[in-house]
Amino acid sequence: MKIRPRPSRLDPYKPYLERRFAEGCTSVTRLHGELLADNAPVTYQLVRAHIATLRTAPASALRRAPTVRQVTGWLTRHPTTLTEKDRVGLKDVLARCPELDTAAGHIRDFGEIRSGRLGSTLSAWIDAVDGSRLPGLTGFALFSETSTP
Repeated sequence: MKIRPRPSRLDPYKPYLERRFAEGCTSVTRLHGELLADNAPVTYQLVRAHIATLRTAPASALRRAPTVRQVTGWLTRHPTTLTEKDRVGLKDVLARCPELDTAAGHIRDFGEIRSGRLGSTLSAWIDAVDGSRLPGLTGFALFSETSTP
């Protein structure tokens, strides 16, 4: 039988601490102060104990997959506005999923069509998207085709 750890007052704040630690903030004093500023009912000792476990954990264990919202933002923002961290995250996600990589190309092309006012190339873009058979984009492209004057 596996024994579960007892709940702690720190439990609701652990994701925050882990995110801040992954961002490079490893000062227990600073992290404890940030939690106190948010009126968290935690002690210095609780924060110190949790940070100690993070320091001994492998770096890959702390890395979380990006959220759908993050990836969507990476895909829909202009590439020059992405931070270096965002570019690395996007590159990693696209390397893991060929369909998303294809979709990213279509999204970039659509952005260029819109920002460059290249409406004459929209039909070719719609055909390319339709040929890729990506469900969400194909529906969008075919709807765009029927709604254009």
